This record gives sequence, structure tokens and C-alpha cells, in this order.
Amino acid sequence: MSIDVLQEKICKLKNPTVAGLDPKPEYIPPHILNACFDEYGKTPKAMATAFETFCKGLIDALAPIVPAVKPQAAFFEVLGHDGMEALEHVVAYAREKGLYVIMDAKRGDIGTTAEAYAQAYLGSVDIGGEHYAPYDCDAITVNGYLGSDGIKPFTAYCKEAGKSIFLLVKTSNKSSMEVQDLVAGDRVMYTVMADLAMRLSTDLFGKNGYSNIAAVVGATHPQVMKDLRAKYPQMFFLVPGYGAQGGTAKDVQYAFDQLGRGAIVNASRSIMCAWQKAGTDGTDFGEKAAEAAIKMKNDIGLYVRIL
Repeated sequence: MSIDVLQEKICKLKNPTVAGLDPKPEYIPPHILNACFDEYGKTPKAMATAFETFCKGLIDALAPIVPAVKPQAAFFEVLGHDGMEALEHVVAYAREKGLYVIMDAKRGDIGTTAEAYAQAYLGSVDIGGEHYAPYDCDAITVNGYLGSDGIKPFTAYCKEAGKSIFLLVKTSNKSSMEVQDLVAGDRVMYTVMADLAMRLSTDLFGKNGYSNIAAVVGATHPQVMKDLRAKYPQMFFLVPGYGAQGGTAKDVQYAFDQLGRGAIVNASRSIMCAWQKAGTDGTDFGEKAAEAAIKMKNDIGLYVRIL
């Protein structure tokens, strides 16, 4: 099962963190951007190539340190087919380097549309008897607020292909309370989603005891995280909101169980843009990203011991 693979990678590196790959033009070091503009002009192809070069450089620097990366599909989608091709290359490169890949696409639909999303990111498509897997990620983030009709097409790949999904439960953004904190009967809405995840997990538990329907729970809500961990000990958490959004190492400790397991914490800008914070010209972006990733690991390690 996919979550078992992720937990084993975390234990091997003693590092429960994932590096978000959210490339934006202003994050790209000038030497990469200028080289791509020189070759392709100021075109989507140039920017997509810059994104791919930057992300691959980050992967090279981070592969010995972090167990996983989380590409954000939207930043590639804005560049059209050039961006999506770059995303395909980035995912393939990360897997080649032994990293667990979580596609941050937050897909949510029903019926054949949901099946197509799941097929695109977790499975393969049959083209005249030949199977083509465009992304073949280990996991994908899913918006489950359409109910089980929008989740089951993804869980089919958890069973058939050993994949995982990360269901939005309590997200890190400030306005999440407008929907996720509403009371439904005697339950808060985010617990309704967590309960649904558990109900759909019947035959999706791995050998480490965690369901392959995992939850996205923001670092900006430490008390909620603590409550959810106590209520759902078999649910694995993806924890965004660390660093730039205000979540701290002290906050995220509540995502983990007594063995220091069951969660992975995401950071994006603090790692990708470490070269900017250091005030360099960006030629050392990989080195600075690695330093930021190690610092994050060590900071969390003050509160979380992985056994």
C-alpha cells in the first residue's frame, strides 16, 4: 500500500517533511529564466522549461533529505500544454530519484469525470491496447465535498494500483471556517469528512495501520489537529501551512502519534525561495533549498521523535 511506502521512507530518513514544488516566475533564479528566454523567447515554452529546470534542480538537492515532493498542478496548467508536459517530466524525474510524489491537484467531480481524473494522475489510459501512464503519481489531493461519488473513483486505484489519496478535511487557509467549521447535526463539517474517509477505508489499511485515504489537516489549526489525531488514530495526515502560512514546528507536533508517525508536513516557499531569503543571485538555489529543508527537519525534530 502507498501510505506504507511513504511512512517507510519517512522512517528511513527520519524526516516527516514533503517539499512543495509550486513554481512561479518570481521564484525562478535569473540565470535559469534568462537562459530559457534566450532559447525560446518570452513564450510559454520558455517559462515551462524554466519551471522544469528549477524543479529538477530542487529535486537533485532535496532527494537525499526529504522522502517526498508535492508538485502543485495549477502552476503548470497556466502554461497550457507546455506546462503540462513540464509537469509530466518533473514527476517522472522525482520518481526516478526515489521520491514519493503527491500531486496537489485537489480534484473533485463525479462519475466518468472523476474516473478520468483518477486515471490521469494515478493510473493509465488504454490507447488501442497500449497503456500510457501520463503522470503515475503515488498520491493525489482530492476535494471530497461532492460525497462518496467523488471519492470512490480515486479509491479504486488505492485498491488496484496501491495508490493513496489525500482528502481535504481541515485546510490551512483562513476562510476554511466558512464551510469546514459549520455544524451538521451534532458534528462539525470537517469531522463529517473525516468520518466519511474512515467509512470508505474498510479494506484500504496498510501494514502500518494507516488508511490509504489520508487527510489534509492544516498546521494553522493545532487544536483541531490534536483532536483529529486522537479521534482518528488510523488516519495519515498531510499537513500544509507550515512556515509562510504561520504554522510552526510546535504546532505540527500534534499531527503525529506516540511513535512520531502518521503525518508528513509540507513546506513550499520557505524551501523553494531560500536563495532569495539568503540574498544570493540564485546560482546556489539547490544548496539553499537543502539547507532550509534540513533546518525544517531539525526544527520539527525538537518536538517529534520518529521511532
